[in-house]
Amino acid sequence: MTGGTAHIGIPDVVHAAALCAAMAAWLVVMGRSRPLRRARVLLTDGGERSSAVERWCGVRSRIEKRLRGRWEWLCLPVASVPAVLGQSVLPLIAGAAAVPLARRWLLRRRARKEQEARANGVGDLCGALVGELRAGREPGEALLVAVRGTDVMGDAGFRVSAAARFGGDVPRALVQAAGEPGLEGLAGVAACWRVSVGSGAGLATGLGRLESALRAERRQRDELRAQLAGAWSTVVVLAVLPVIALVLGAALGADPLRVLLHSTTGLVCLVTGGLLEVCGLFWASRIVRAGEAG
Repeated sequence: MTGGTAHIGIPDVVHAAALCAAMAAWLVVMGRSRPLRRARVLLTDGGERSSAVERWCGVRSRIEKRLRGRWEWLCLPVASVPAVLGQSVLPLIAGAAAVPLARRWLLRRRARKEQEARANGVGDLCGALVGELRAGREPGEALLVAVRGTDVMGDAGFRVSAAARFGGDVPRALVQAAGEPGLEGLAGVAACWRVSVGSGAGLATGLGRLESALRAERRQRDELRAQLAGAWSTVVVLAVLPVIALVLGAALGADPLRVLLHSTTGLVCLVTGGLLEVCGLFWASRIVRAGEAG
């Protein structure tokens, strides 16, 4: 060879290690079982699972077992990457401050998922109750079987089951259960129950119409979420753009972290840019949330 030999310096190794750590943290936080199952299907050959995917599943399961749902603590290792690269403690302080905020966001996200699961379960409860009624069971017995089969009401299900088993006020128990988040559809079940008892109208017919209405609402919610996927992608791109700018600056040799963390002008720019970034993300998320609520 006539050309000079390329030398890999220590800063390049540190940058590569930091990038790998950041990508690993991103995959742990954003990874889900569905993409992993899709990867297994794509990488399997003749029914044999890929060893790389299996190793990643084992690593992720061990991390989940160690964290035990406390994903917000990943803010600290992620913040340690710019702290090491920029040789400053400020990213670690920001990461520690982000832990309670991430905890709050994760709790709200979990509560929203549980609420949607309960709302979907009410539709399944109506379908199961209609099936039991058409099979010839009495309304109270059918309600007991449907509640045991769906298990979406939690503690409220025990009160409804007790009212149905011991001849209590079933509509009142259903209305009380409808006051919990995600179980609002039980108010319709209570109304159908009252009408069938008072006028002798068919309970299965009313519950069948209620089930159709709840399933139509679920389809509408899924369609709206699919339409807003592009807006959420824009929000994610807005959040990632500053990180991409820092990576590009480091690749060009500008050392942006040292400028931002070790100079007065850089600190002013960092604080101002961070505030503008947070305001922009909050504004965009609020617009998308308003569209989902509508």
